[in-house]
Amino acid sequence: MSSSLLVPGSTDSPSPRPASPPVFQTRFLALQDVPSLLRLEARQWTPDQAASEEMLVHRITSHPELCVGSFCPHTGEAVSSLFMRPIQDQDLARLQSWADGAQVDAAPAVSTRSLFGISLTSVNPDGAWGLIKFFWPYALRQGWRDIYLGSPIPGLRQALNQEPGLTVQRYVFDKKRGLPRDPQLRYYHRKGFREIVAVKANYFPHAASLDHGVLLRGRVPLSGLWPLWRLLPWSWMQRFSRWAEAAL
Repeated sequence: MSSSLLVPGSTDSPSPRPASPPVFQTRFLALQDVPSLLRLEARQWTPDQAASEEMLVHRITSHPELCVGSFCPHTGEAVSSLFMRPIQDQDLARLQSWADGAQVDAAPAVSTRSLFGISLTSVNPDGAWGLIKFFWPYALRQGWRDIYLGSPIPGLRQALNQEPGLTVQRYVFDKKRGLPRDPQLRYYHRKGFREIVAVKANYFPHAASLDHGVLLRGRVPLSGLWPLWRLLPWSWMQRFSRWAEAAL
């Protein structure tokens, strides 16, 4: 299993960016990418967190339009991957763990404008951000309005040890200078995932989070103009990715 949309190593202070960020090849995933994706999973996750070959194949074949990857132009190796699926309100209400949200073989959510982020795995912040910029114009064209994701709260265990009486709920909703106290929640807050929908115990195995997860919601910027995006030429839509970082 892959933990839901955790970027391993992300912190409150991002690593210094090189003068010329690497240019990765970002595209929709195909079955031939599975061996490289398995190596990426093994590099970033523990055995009980990493997705299996069967899981990766099932995700890609079920929703190929919602599986994106970034690849090194020199080695061809995957540096980032993002898997999503449609989700309806009733499915969201019943979601108790990452495994519930990752059930891509559930009944098709034909009447939804919402996505659930199954997994984001990355060894490079530029590669991870490239996935979002790549997918944004597709999300606008297809009418996706919001994305839900589960985030760990890796500062929880240390905070509870240091502050007797602190509760999980208080830790999650605490803010410092207008930003979430937890470093992972700060990361997602800066990427537009600012609504805390729920706090879930036993969400997925993550020791620093005491197995807790937080369900977040992010709105797709400019998605309210969906009828317009369907009418514009695709070449125009692709140009929007140049402005994604300012809008997202």
